Amino acid sequence: MGDLLGVAVLGAGHMGADHIRRLDQVVSGARVAAVADPDTDRAKEAAAGLDAVAVHEDAVAALDAPGVEAVLIASPGPAHEEALLAAFERGLPVLCEKPMVPDSTGALRVVEAEARLGRRLAQIGFMRRYDAEYQRLKSLLDGGQLGRPLMLHCTHRNVSSPSYFTSAMLIDSSVSHEIDAARWLLGQELTAVTVLSPRSSANAPEGLIDPQLVLFETDGGALVDVEIFVNSGFGYQVRCEAVCEAGSARIGEDHSMVVTTRGRAHEDVPLDYLVRFAEAYDREVQSWVDATRRGLVTGPSVWDGYASSAIAEAGVRALESGGRVAVELAPRPELYADVSR
Repeated sequence: MGDLLGVAVLGAGHMGADHIRRLDQVVSGARVAAVADPDTDRAKEAAAGLDAVAVHEDAVAALDAPGVEAVLIASPGPAHEEALLAAFERGLPVLCEKPMVPDSTGALRVVEAEARLGRRLAQIGFMRRYDAEYQRLKSLLDGGQLGRPLMLHCTHRNVSSPSYFTSAMLIDSSVSHEIDAARWLLGQELTAVTVLSPRSSANAPEGLIDPQLVLFETDGGALVDVEIFVNSGFGYQVRCEAVCEAGSARIGEDHSMVVTTRGRAHEDVPLDYLVRFAEAYDREVQSWVDATRRGLVTGPSVWDGYASSAIAEAGVRALESGGRVAVELAPRPELYADVSR
């Protein structure tokens, strides 16, 4: 491995372009060695100004570009399985954005492929684990000062949804973050899900069920509720409150600058996840680079990616059926037995 870790970035859209910027300008110890995107013009634009970067239309071809020692997957979810399996075949460490693989069957194939290697190669991009507020809440819950957690109340709001967003995607694309965060914060598995919905907001596109209230049960006896509202119209808000036997703790209160002038006060509200979680993404990628350069793989595993997809699928079935749906997970391979949630 050279002085700088050579990274192939797969996907040059909103997320991929931001990771290219991050690897070039923020993260130490790494460089962008290749960029792949079906839209090569977009890939060239994202890589503009970088030295010795190979641009490819085909993601797998980029893995074989000179100087590539690791892979950051930021392409759309359906393309992740092929890229992950190709990286495994080449022994390349991977940071893969969520969803790891949108469908649980494909996600399980990834788990099985990595398990056959007998070692971890992939970290999955559940970046909330790297957010300072989430980390403080995790430390507090693990420390036991508040007693056993009984409930998590979660809020997840976006300004607006993309034109292609479906009612199911509120769960399998957006609530997937809360799925992983709840498993990690509580150290418990989610075992059942129920989805309720009020009348849809007038801001929601026709036919989109938005907002939704998603209720999870856990194997530790806790409850997790998630308000998902992707067309709030006013800002990007992510909040979480843990209610425990001896107290509660709340994060995500938007403690930004308050400006008072001429009898008015206003406070900025983030409009984008790349703003709200900018530092978390920076920490996540830096942690991945540091671990990779030491020959280690840390952070959320492909098992976490699979569990998130399987639980989200149960959530979509609950949305469609209007009833409570039990979560069924495959047996957990021994490779991930000691990987903490």
